[in-house]
Amino acid sequence: MNGNTTRRTFMKHTALGAAALTLGGQAFGATKREYGISLAGWSLHRTIGEGEGKVPMLDMPKLTRDTWDIEAIELVSGMLPSTEKAWRDELAKNAAAANVKFLLIMIDGQGAIGSADKEECARAVRNHMNWMDYAADFGCHSVRMNWAGAQKGTEKDAKMLDAFVAQSIPGFTALCEYGELKGLNVIIENHGGPSSYPHAMDKLMAAVDHPRFGTLPDFGNFPADVDIYEGIDKLMPYAKALSAKCYDFDAATGKHTDKDRKMVDFEKMIKICVDKHKYNGYIGIEYEGSIMSEIDGIAAANKRLIELRG
Repeated sequence: MNGNTTRRTFMKHTALGAAALTLGGQAFGATKREYGISLAGWSLHRTIGEGEGKVPMLDMPKLTRDTWDIEAIELVSGMLPSTEKAWRDELAKNAAAANVKFLLIMIDGQGAIGSADKEECARAVRNHMNWMDYAADFGCHSVRMNWAGAQKGTEKDAKMLDAFVAQSIPGFTALCEYGELKGLNVIIENHGGPSSYPHAMDKLMAAVDHPRFGTLPDFGNFPADVDIYEGIDKLMPYAKALSAKCYDFDAATGKHTDKDRKMVDFEKMIKICVDKHKYNGYIGIEYEGSIMSEIDGIAAANKRLIELRG
């Protein structure tokens, strides 16, 4: 401090410095975002199993907490070796011991809710209700299901799409009403067919028009003719969960490399989802890479999401 610096000036600069520290550096342009980080079970679909050298599904909560210190899991129906209550109770007990919670169940292979065959649709509704019972027991907030039953090319033919939406309404409505009783949301991922086209999902969301109905936008599940950033942007108004699909990460930059589009800009995705649409729920890591191990790929994704959180 030189002789020209007054006490008032010194105190002013000290106060400004303290304020900057209080804001955690935000005065210098740092970003603090509010979202949780979770792990989609599919990230471990090669690691978890019942055979020799595999990690039992019952151990996934402990593995998730001990390896990456991640506090929440999205289960996958096809990865559960049993749906018997005793087994489910043991999985729930292990999750509680690891201080890990279950957010949702991704349900696959339980029938086409949009089938033109009414019996098939009714069967799909019953099958999904069974899984909703399991999700409620696990304390989940949602079930993710597929918008299945469309004929090829439905998303690009206006009449076919309108017909498919119309025949999908009864089944989704029934599941949303059941979800109301169970405290569960019914959410659709962009996961192939019309669900991967935002204009088709817009029609579906408007047609069902239920507070329990929404989307699970996935960073990676768009066809080549859909811009992934525009696609995410259009699905976010209905989002009740979010999936950070990832394949591999560049060792030098830490940026994500997509197997089909060379690069997915995670920072751009977070700006769309969190900054623009104010999403503050969990972002689920869904690692599907083949160069890195599942263990290392999840670690890289977790590191990147933590960095972007600020």
